[in-house]
Amino acid sequence: MEKAIKKYWPIFVLPTLAAFSIGFIYPFLQGLYLSFCKFITIDNATWNGIKNYLYAFTDEAFLHSFFFSAGFTIVSTLLINVIAFAIALALTRNIKGTNLFRSVYFLPNLIGGIVLGYIWQILINCALALLEKPLLAVNPTFGFWGLIILMCWQQIGYMMIIYIAGLQSIPSDYLEAARIDGANEWQILTKVKIPNVMPSITICLFLSVTNGFKLFDQNLALTAGEPGHMTEGLALNIYDTFYGRVGPQWKGYGQAKAVIFCVLVIVISLIQLRATRSKEVQQ
Repeated sequence: MEKAIKKYWPIFVLPTLAAFSIGFIYPFLQGLYLSFCKFITIDNATWNGIKNYLYAFTDEAFLHSFFFSAGFTIVSTLLINVIAFAIALALTRNIKGTNLFRSVYFLPNLIGGIVLGYIWQILINCALALLEKPLLAVNPTFGFWGLIILMCWQQIGYMMIIYIAGLQSIPSDYLEAARIDGANEWQILTKVKIPNVMPSITICLFLSVTNGFKLFDQNLALTAGEPGHMTEGLALNIYDTFYGRVGPQWKGYGQAKAVIFCVLVIVISLIQLRATRSKEVQQ
């Protein structure tokens, strides 16, 4: 059987490799080339050198969107993972209705981001109107925290499921040994549970960080970057540059921003993965 697998593995790998090359590698390389060009369509691209990148790094709106996305990602990642882990701890204590609670918390993740954005826009604006506060499109602070609320509501249930799987995979012998040694619940949590759940933490942090930086549909529906692009994330800024303006130079600018964005997310994700994987323990 092993000899047959070794002999015919290219047959099984080739379809996936071909699909990945056509769907990702070729478009990425073409996009990288276009980031150095002026173009309306890919058939009429003219070389523009590094001007697109020079514009991107000096565009105040793009730089502001980076800091907005960075702040949003930090806050949302912390809140999502702390709350999701706390709920997972509660739902692994054999309380009544555990399965119902898991389903209820997970349901928001099944709703599309655009739909969620418009739903929460109505809810938050109604609440602000009742409190006689500025609406989301007027106050950037409320817009920021509105996005945080939306993202937490959508993502906590998904991360909770991953944490529950991690907590349930901890060998019961570890917990029993800790209790026999006189460890209290806090010591069991910090010395036994968290170290053994680090693989789940790694996954959840990776998903939270990438989702935070890639935020687009929720941002578009909830605030659309208002007021004055103050609540505009990186993805929405790239979209507005590429599709919201007319002229060949704007396509090149948008493409350059997209390449910078891609590299940025990859670098930050790799740093996060290396930092958290170094804390993982072998069971």
